[in-house]
Amino acid sequence: MATSEKESAANLQGSKTDKRKQSLYFPESMLQEIKEEAARLDRSLSWVVQRAWKISRTEIKKLPSVNDVEGGDDEEGG
Repeated sequence: MATSEKESAANLQGSKTDKRKQSLYFPESMLQEIKEEAARLDRSLSWVVQRAWKISRTEIKKLPSVNDVEGGDDEEGG
């Protein structure tokens, strides 16, 4: 079965372990910190990022969207 077929089959079954590849970009210093923590914890980079999201998502959801901020994307008011 091809990868895309496996993904489709997993999605149809309602799988919670969907492992589609996704590229994420981090500043070099942040990536280095994540790598160091992954090594310290003997875990993958993916695991560390997923845990970070699970821990922080309630705080992130409190942030206003760009549509909610008065003045739109002009953050400095200039």
